[in-house]
Amino acid sequence: MDNDLAALRVLNEHVDTTAICDVAKDTRVMSAALTCRSANPRLCGKALTVRCRDDFLGVIQAIEAAQPGDVIVVDGGGRETALAGELFARAALAKGIAGIIVDGGYRDLAYVRGCDLAIYSRWVTPMAGATQRLATPGHTVTCGGVPVSPGDIVIADADGIVVLDPATARATLVAAARVRDTEERVVARLERGDPLGACLNLAEHTARLGRGEPSALTFTVP
Repeated sequence: MDNDLAALRVLNEHVDTTAICDVAKDTRVMSAALTCRSANPRLCGKALTVRCRDDFLGVIQAIEAAQPGDVIVVDGGGRETALAGELFARAALAKGIAGIIVDGGYRDLAYVRGCDLAIYSRWVTPMAGATQRLATPGHTVTCGGVPVSPGDIVIADADGIVVLDPATARATLVAAARVRDTEERVVARLERGDPLGACLNLAEHTARLGRGEPSALTFTVP
């Protein structure tokens, strides 16, 4: 795992996808139809992409080519065919891969549901694809309705999967960490019994909107 990715993963430990989306409204968010199938929804890594159609040979090629910390992102066209299963998850764990995201089917849930590797798919099905079509990992693909390019930063947790531009990922995560810090202070106030409105510029915001003036709802906790 390279140093840049290691630094991003440290930052990501202090944020979640909701905070990322709060600070970057242009964040690519994969479809909620891609569901976590394993015991661990969290991942942060660099995308290694591959496009497959009812044939999982390309997924094997991608896993073989992957480096520790990579996220295998499979454009399976959303088809209901399994493009990976237990053996793929075991191989990915052994290589230190961060996760597997398949816009298609996954199988072997008896193992996968307890697996610590983050695994997402659109479908669960016992029917696997063929192994006849060579693929070329490392091109821009579509997964979960959004474009994903090799090296993009993919982050997932219980709220969903987001994709960040590697050039701006660090700044986004730093800003998201500030949001989380503020939210923690708000939580402390709420647990103390303060109303939510006391933590926001709610009165000013609603008054400005009522006058037709531009405004933004923000936290006011110190």
